[in-house]
Amino acid sequence: MHIVVLVTASSKKEAQKISVSLIKAKLAACVNIVNKVDSVFFWENKVQKATEFLLMIKSTKAKFTQVSKLIKSLHSYKVPEIIGLQVIVGDKPYLRWIDAALR
Repeated sequence: MHIVVLVTASSKKEAQKISVSLIKAKLAACVNIVNKVDSVFFWENKVQKATEFLLMIKSTKAKFTQVSKLIKSLHSYKVPEIIGLQVIVGDKPYLRWIDAALR
């Protein structure tokens, strides 16, 4: 099963470090980094705001635990966002490419 994992990072440098590490470890076929997303969230009993960088990680459900572990080892947040979303449908050649890239 293919998934897209969403992760926010505190800086572009952190986002790039996580992305490159995932690709080198063959835990992700592709990572898109979306620059400067405005986040509003509840943390430490109050509403917080931050400018973050969004990673959209293409992987598989079978690799999610390893993906999560690697992200946590590199991430600056105490509780980073790591959410895996199932790909319901996708272009077959693209999905085959993901599988090939993760071997």
